Amino acid sequence: SLRNFKGNEVAVVNVLGKPLPFKSDIKAGKCDNYETILKAIQDTPKKTIVIDDAGYLLTNEFMNKASVKGYDKYNELANNFWNLINGIKSISGGKTVYLVMHEDTNEFGEVKPKTIGKLLDDKVNIQGMFTICIRSMYDNGNYIFRLKTNGQDCVKTPFGMFENETMENDLKEFDKVVREYYELDKIEENKEEK
Repeated sequence: SLRNFKGNEVAVVNVLGKPLPFKSDIKAGKCDNYETILKAIQDTPKKTIVIDDAGYLLTNEFMNKASVKGYDKYNELANNFWNLINGIKSISGGKTVYLVMHEDTNEFGEVKPKTIGKLLDDKVNIQGMFTICIRSMYDNGNYIFRLKTNGQDCVKTPFGMFENETMENDLKEFDKVVREYYELDKIEENKEEK
């Protein structure tokens, strides 16, 4: 979904350091440290930031603390991720930040972001912390973004942002719609004038 961005248009935090699955001049930075990621988001002049795969922030921290006994490590995992989301929400300047995560399906067929531990799922409900949640899917030979819920997933977009239920999985085009809907470029212009 990042394939149409140029390297100067998007900042990518690559949690696992995997190569991008397409040829590009995008330079992804490998990092799984929450403070470093938040500082990088604040400091980058780029208006679009992607954290891929944000779920591995949880996995990496969990595996680094695998020998720690008790539930305190789960509380710390949840708290760090919750603080990351709130930290991103507090960043000004018309930036869009995308957290790319794998999904998980429960025994009732409900789809949500894949996390570790019940605290983020049951108490925090991370998808509830966002106004926009989309799914990347493969449907009839096409890669798409699902923009409206099917009733069993956490997909949501603001009223009037999209007419269709799906679109091509082009994050650059999706970001353009989000920026226009919220007039984020005007926020950037006003910031530059001050």
